[in-house]
Amino acid sequence: MPVSTDNLKVGKKYVLLNHGDKREFEVMERLEMRNYYIKDLLTLEITEFNDHLMYGRGKDYDLYELV
Repeated sequence: MPVSTDNLKVGKKYVLLNHGDKREFEVMERLEMRNYYIKDLLTLEITEFNDHLMYGRGKDYDLYELV
């Protein structure tokens, strides 16, 4: 079941699908409303969540929690 960006929790892991790109990440810190520091689980790079949504939400947009 998809998750809203309002319901992301620090320390949890998620999968983001958007414009054909798949990102698996962990939420590190909440910055402000709907923006977080996230750590990519493949590259270990730390970025802001909004950087991955800067071009909008594509038709394939989905956000799921990793179990």
